[in-house]
Formats: sequence, C-alpha cells, structure tokens
Amino acid sequence: MSRIERTAEGAGPFITRLTWRLSDGATAVWESRAARKRGLLTVRAAGESEPRSRQADSASVGRLRRLNAWAAGAFMVGGGLFASGAAVAQFGTGHRTGAWIYFVGGLFFNLGGYVSLLQAVNAPRQDDGIGALATRRWRWWSYEPGRIDWLSTFVLFVGTLVFGINLLSSLLQGLSVEEVNRLIWAPDMVGCALFLVSGHLALVEVCHGRPGIRARDLGWWIVAVNQLGSVLFLGAALADFTRPATGSLVNVDIANWGTLTGAVCFSVGGVLQYFERP
Repeated sequence: MSRIERTAEGAGPFITRLTWRLSDGATAVWESRAARKRGLLTVRAAGESEPRSRQADSASVGRLRRLNAWAAGAFMVGGGLFASGAAVAQFGTGHRTGAWIYFVGGLFFNLGGYVSLLQAVNAPRQDDGIGALATRRWRWWSYEPGRIDWLSTFVLFVGTLVFGINLLSSLLQGLSVEEVNRLIWAPDMVGCALFLVSGHLALVEVCHGRPGIRARDLGWWIVAVNQLGSVLFLGAALADFTRPATGSLVNVDIANWGTLTGAVCFSVGGVLQYFERP
C-alpha cells in the first residue's frame, strides 16, 4: 500500500490536521487536538463507507488520561478559589483573606498550566506509517514552538506564572499607588494578554484555521468557555487600575465581578475538560 497524497491544514506555519489518501482509496486523518487529548486518529480502510477512530497504545492512553484528570481538576479548583476570592473582595469580608484565596487558587492555575504543557510534550505523534500513532518517551520539557499545541500551552503556562507575580505582590502591605500599579496591576495585564493569546491559538488549533463555531465539538466548547473567561479577566484587570490622583480603583465592582465570572468560566472549562479524555 503506497501513500499517494498528503494534505496539510492549519494556519500560518502551524499544521493542525493531516490527511493521507492512498492509491487503494484508504484514508487516515491526524488532528492535533484529538491526538493530544484523546490519542486518536481517524481511519477509513478501502471499501469502508464510514471512518472509524484508531487509538494509540495503552501506555499512551493511560498517560493522557492521568494528565487530563490532573489538568481538569487543577483548573476546576483554581477557578473555584478565584471565584471565592472575588466574592470575598466584593462583599467586604477582608482584603487579606481574599488575597490569600487568590494566591492559593493561582498555585492550582500554575499546576493546570504546566500539566497542560506536559500533555502537549508527551502526546503520541503520527509515525511514518499511515493510520498509527507512535508513543514517545516521557519528558518533563521540550522546546517545539513550531507546534501550535505546544505554543498554546506554553503561553498559557507562562501566563499562570505571571499571574503568580501579581498574586504574590498583592500579599504585600504598605505599597504606594505607583508600586501597586507596577507590581500588581501590570503583571495582571500581561497575564491576561498571555491567556488571550493562548486561547486564540487553541481556537485556531480546534478550528484548523480561522476561528469559528464548532457547536458539536467538545474541544471547541472548552476552548471557547476558557477564552470567555480570559476576556472577563481582562475586563476585570482594566477596571482594577489604581488612579494615581485619587488612589481609588477605576471600578471595583467590575474588577470583582469580572474576576468572579471569569473564574467560573475556567472552573466550568475544567469540568468539561474532564470529559475530553481517551
């Protein structure tokens, strides 16, 4: 059986879907997110009318399940803690209490971001033969900016680390307005921007090009809900700027409610992500 055609789809330098068509009519389709999240290829043998899924080996499948469970759980808990911290801040039961809740929630976001990167690093890859995924040895790190799944999860992880600077600084006391904006607000804005970039890359990955609506695709819903959370976080961050002239926030209600609703989006995304497994 010889391979006669190989079609690549994606956006810019990124390939998100590969289709092989053989001389006898057989086809195989590799999709970046399906392979990374579920260890799946879609194949249709010669003479078959409907395509079927072919899964990676049991070792890869078990690895993907564990990583998915860790990432989903971390974002569920992290989002829940962020929502709790925003509620505490909004209803005035103590700034320090809210800051500590945010900080612990940020640690769970760090965990979720890193595990998501590990899932991209250790995902099974398409091998030289058609209709099969090859298992790779376990790695704690890789550098593969030419892969959209790696780049999206790496940017997400860096965003969680930048948020960590913001959250750690918020525990400090006696800061001037200038220090608050430099140490808390500025990292918050950078983290929000990185989350938005990561979410856009994830949309490109799941849509194989220009972002659109894929209402029947669970992966699309996960990415879309998380991207909505990122937009709400950005709105909250903009409202959280401290005016130098007055020392007051632009809008404390928008800051708190934007954080709360954005955090709920990430928690819901974590719940949905739990079901996107092999």
